Amino acid sequence: MDNMIDIAYAQQSAQGGPAGAFFVQLIFLIGIFAIFYFLIIRPQQKARKKHQEFLAQLKRGDKVITSGGIWGTVVDIGEDTITLKVDANTKITFTKDAIISYQPKAKEEKTEKE
Repeated sequence: MDNMIDIAYAQQSAQGGPAGAFFVQLIFLIGIFAIFYFLIIRPQQKARKKHQEFLAQLKRGDKVITSGGIWGTVVDIGEDTITLKVDANTKITFTKDAIISYQPKAKEEKTEKE
C-alpha cells in the first residue's frame, strides 16, 4: 500500500504538484469563459446595440413589423411605447422592444422607381 502512495506522490510531484494542477484548471476555465464571451455574449451585445439604434431612428410613417408578426405604420412614438396603424381604423400600441424590423420593400415599388 505504501508503494502505491509513493507512486502517486511521485507522479504528482513530476507534474508540478497541486499548484500546477490549479493553474491548469484556472487556464482551462479562462479559456472556456473566453469562448463563451466571443461566441455568445459579445454577439448578443452587438445585436442589442444595433436594435437600440434601430429603435432610436424610428419616425412617423415608417412601416415596421412587430415580434408578433403584425405589420403596421408608425403613427406615434412615446418614450417606451409606439403606436402602429394596422388598418384604416385600427391603431395598436406596443412597447418599443416589440418592433423588430422595417417591412421589406415590394418588388413592384423597386421596379417602378427604376
